[in-house]
Amino acid sequence: MNRSTRNPWMRAARRVAFGVACLAALNLGGCGKENKSGATSAVPSVTVMEVISGDVPVSAEYVAQTQSSRQVNIYARVSGFLDRRLYTEGATVREGQVLFQIDPKPFQVQRDQAAAALAKQEAVLEVARTNLARTKPLAAVDALSQKDLDDATGQFQSAAAGVDQAKAQLESAKLNLSYCTIASPVHGVTGAALQQEGTYISTQNSQLTTVMLSSPMWVNFSLSENEMQNFRGQIAKGLLRPPKDNNYVIEVVLVDGTIFPHTGRITFADPSYNAQSGTFLVRVSVENPDGVLHPNQYVRVHVKGAVRPNAILVPQRSVQQGSKGHFVWVVTGEGTVEARPVVVGDWYKDDWFISEGLRAGERIVVDGVLLLRPGIKVTVQSAGTPPGRKPADGKPPAGGGKDNTVKNRG
Repeated sequence: MNRSTRNPWMRAARRVAFGVACLAALNLGGCGKENKSGATSAVPSVTVMEVISGDVPVSAEYVAQTQSSRQVNIYARVSGFLDRRLYTEGATVREGQVLFQIDPKPFQVQRDQAAAALAKQEAVLEVARTNLARTKPLAAVDALSQKDLDDATGQFQSAAAGVDQAKAQLESAKLNLSYCTIASPVHGVTGAALQQEGTYISTQNSQLTTVMLSSPMWVNFSLSENEMQNFRGQIAKGLLRPPKDNNYVIEVVLVDGTIFPHTGRITFADPSYNAQSGTFLVRVSVENPDGVLHPNQYVRVHVKGAVRPNAILVPQRSVQQGSKGHFVWVVTGEGTVEARPVVVGDWYKDDWFISEGLRAGERIVVDGVLLLRPGIKVTVQSAGTPPGRKPADGKPPAGGGKDNTVKNRG
């Protein structure tokens, strides 16, 4: 008997080799059938959308902070003991509402003294007037000398000046007395009381509190240097059209996401560049009659009013990223597809603005892009007119949809 046939390991190896050869033969036959079947497989089916251009209203979103449009520091104008604080700290006060009362008694005494001094001077003036009235006719007939007439005239004028001085002192005393009652000059929210009752108020501690005007409220936000340059560049290229007279409408979004019921307007744009923050300050004025907004709150603002003329929007999922940049698949008139390089702009809801590379009327692939390669034929299914886009009648969508906030890719 052959030595190899007596070895069980050799027999097992031969059986495994035979099995592998058979399996390879079956696989080769199967692959041949699969290739033959693949050659006659169905044309890939894709969903396409027609490219439409139109005016799209857009807005930009920024983080902002509120600021009182008028913050008044309340100071005492006279020195004295602080008798009472007549307001609740942090409460809203009306214009003219009394906030503090300084002890008025010393100033009442000064007023009474000034009033008495005025009465005395008025009596002196009356005597001088009578004396001058008697002296004039006597001097006219040479019964009295010219010197007597001059003295009487001088006494009258001096007494009249004394009356004027006494009147001014009385008015000063009245003013000082009125300063003992300290009222709010504006309708706003009060700050903490800086001095307590019983404190002697002097020039060193004369500030008592602060009142911040609640309406209108200022809302400040900042634009970076890059954002400002990009904004101006898009306007210069015709990619963005600002509203007439730059009357942007500012919508304020509160911390819980609700929209503040009153819109604002830009009232100031700082021409100076802040080197520390690298931004330009923009100020918005908004009415706040119910006091919902408080100073130094953080909110968000939507700057509305700008329009992108003849803009092209495509779904974000239709834009692919390759080694050479962004591209989309375009369906040609022959039913084949080609990869078209495009220049993308900002995001708009679930879409992307396309700055270059597409024209209105072309068809792009929205779904099924993973099956594509240049030049193959496809079966087309229409995705219809996407919501929020310009319909076929040429009229732009009203308001640009529920949320027309443009988000910068950077």
